[in-house]
Amino acid sequence: MARVNIEEIVSHLDIDIRRALEETIKHHFPDATFDKRAVFRTFVRMVRRKCSTWETVPDHYVDSSR
Repeated sequence: MARVNIEEIVSHLDIDIRRALEETIKHHFPDATFDKRAVFRTFVRMVRRKCSTWETVPDHYVDSSR
């Protein structure tokens, strides 16, 4: 099993994840207004609460050849 730093992964992908969260909210709540940065900050906070900094994942989920 491999270990990944989930906080660093989320941080690295922050722009893409922020856009995905925005599109998801718009899809489910088309008339809602929200601050996408605040939503992302809350998402990151919840990830920190629910996940360990280092999460164990199956080896085949990690490609370290790059």
